[in-house]
Amino acid sequence: MAKLLSLSWRYLWARPLAAVLNLLVLTLGLAAITLVLLVATQLDRAFERDLDGIDLVLGAKGSPLQLILAGVFHIDVPTGNIPLQEVQALQKNPLVAQVIPLSLGDSYQGFRIVGTTPDYLALYGATVAQGQPWQQPMDAVLGATVARGIVGGAHAGAPLVGATFIGSHGLGGGGHAHGEHPYRVAGVLAACGCVLDRLILTSTESVWMVHETATATEPEDLEVMKEEREVTVALLRYRTPMAAVTLPRQINADTSMQAAAPAIEVTRLLRLLGVGADVLRAFGGVLLAVAALSVFIALWNAVRERRTDLAMLRMLGAPPGRVAGLVLCEALWLAAMASALGLLLGHGLAQVLGWVLQAQGLLPVSGLVWLPSEAGVPLIAVVVAAFAALLPAMQAYRTEVADLLGQP
Repeated sequence: MAKLLSLSWRYLWARPLAAVLNLLVLTLGLAAITLVLLVATQLDRAFERDLDGIDLVLGAKGSPLQLILAGVFHIDVPTGNIPLQEVQALQKNPLVAQVIPLSLGDSYQGFRIVGTTPDYLALYGATVAQGQPWQQPMDAVLGATVARGIVGGAHAGAPLVGATFIGSHGLGGGGHAHGEHPYRVAGVLAACGCVLDRLILTSTESVWMVHETATATEPEDLEVMKEEREVTVALLRYRTPMAAVTLPRQINADTSMQAAAPAIEVTRLLRLLGVGADVLRAFGGVLLAVAALSVFIALWNAVRERRTDLAMLRMLGAPPGRVAGLVLCEALWLAAMASALGLLLGHGLAQVLGWVLQAQGLLPVSGLVWLPSEAGVPLIAVVVAAFAALLPAMQAYRTEVADLLGQP
């Protein structure tokens, strides 16, 4: 067996240009499939993890999908603000188990500052790794990803807990700095693998304090603003399953708010993303088909060119199965190398995509993970290579020694 593998390896690289071309096409097809597996699986997990425990999202009238992206995943701009009084009224509804308000509008170094309540931490089971949760207005707690970004930025080398920073207006950074109201870092959250990792959390009163004092010029104006306070989004959890039937319709019809069901909107989003995944998957399939055809042509021509070699092997006592195995081993060498390179390239592309998404504050994707489903990638390579080598191997198996020697 070792001699068969060694001889097939030498035969494979006897035609290096064809071998490299076949290897390249097969690798690209496997890399495309690996990339789809990594990205699609991680996005599905991120959506499922961040939506856990949220039955309904409330916000200003507009696009329900935009409301979900802004209020749950924090990757879009919100549709507007909603009156605090209406949110508080919902908390008294017997169909509602919990309402968690979120106030957006400011950011620091591209990370969003979110005003909320401690219930938001409990929703995702977040724990504090350093310091403590906020205790008073203008205290802030940093997510794990935020803390890493700040450590590598302006606060490099300095302890985070107790440090101060100034938020800027807008969710993308570069807006007006609220220098008169600096935040103090009270704690840093442990990594949870959820949306909290990418956020700076503080009390809702902090957000109101920053914006009300920046807008109001007279004490009377400040009192009016306090009476008309708003929040950006509210995350709602049902008390009973029956609430799913009546509550969204009631909110949309009788209030100025919009109620969006995360399960419905995320299903629609995944359907849209699935189109791109299907295109990439189809592209990988086309590449694999081209690779199979290319390998078939290369092996078919190789068998014809090696008529004398095959005759010598048969005369030296090699059985027909051994000769056919020689052709099959060439294809399997290609499959083995393409599997390793395809997986490596797919993970590399996923990691690069993850860096791009992280720089834009979007959903986390990493190439440094291994999925059980990736075990099917080498299997696909073996099937493609074996299928391509089937006819050439049969040709080598069925040809008689006398026929081979009788050919010019």
